[in-house]
Amino acid sequence: MKKIYSILFFFCLTAVVWGQELLNQANESYSREDYKEAAELYEKVLQDEGISSDLYYNLGNAYYKDKQYAKAILNYERALLLSPGNEDARFNLNMANSHITDKIEPVGSFFLTVWIHSLINTLSSNSWAILGIISFLLFIVGIYLYFFTRNVLLRKIGFFAGLLLLLVSIFSNSFASEQKDKITERNEAIVFAPTITIKSSPAESGTDLFVLHEGTKVKLLDKVGDWSEILLADGNRGWIPTNQIEII
Repeated sequence: MKKIYSILFFFCLTAVVWGQELLNQANESYSREDYKEAAELYEKVLQDEGISSDLYYNLGNAYYKDKQYAKAILNYERALLLSPGNEDARFNLNMANSHITDKIEPVGSFFLTVWIHSLINTLSSNSWAILGIISFLLFIVGIYLYFFTRNVLLRKIGFFAGLLLLLVSIFSNSFASEQKDKITERNEAIVFAPTITIKSSPAESGTDLFVLHEGTKVKLLDKVGDWSEILLADGNRGWIPTNQIEII
């Protein structure tokens, strides 16, 4: 039995060392400005070691430096999906978006909605969930102070702090759920076709509606056969061949 455990430990250790070596090679390639090789190596690390926000960010940087802006945008978006508070990825995403052809103006949203979404994006799903749990535990402490202490000041603090912490817990768990839904639903994509005509129906015979170019972000609404219905930030919608987009 010990021999089996030793063999398993050896293979696990080898996999870790190999993954780190591959990452080091990717970083070295990036440092010597061989961005194409760096991107290929980062892709291999993602395949072998699993996804992470930092890896997607590094991969996005490599593609950006190699002037493959659609791939850079895709990976910056994936980095932000896992870590919404990654300001470096958000900044670089804006830089990459400045290089694409389509400049989609989003439909005006109520300022409070925009503010709430910005707040939600400051933390990941796990971070919001942890904050929700901590707030709820502190809420219980506040309730304890209110019901089981005789000091009037402590009772007031326990009561009002408990109410505030309960609200924080409720909102934190709601935000955690919304962030988690983004990861599980994966209903956004990046256009990878250099130029593609969007149709009114899921068929080549459909009416031409408008043209999109690579790097544009779209929301996925429906799928019929080899076609996906998409929605743009400006409210325009239509159908695109599914093989011309890459899901974030």
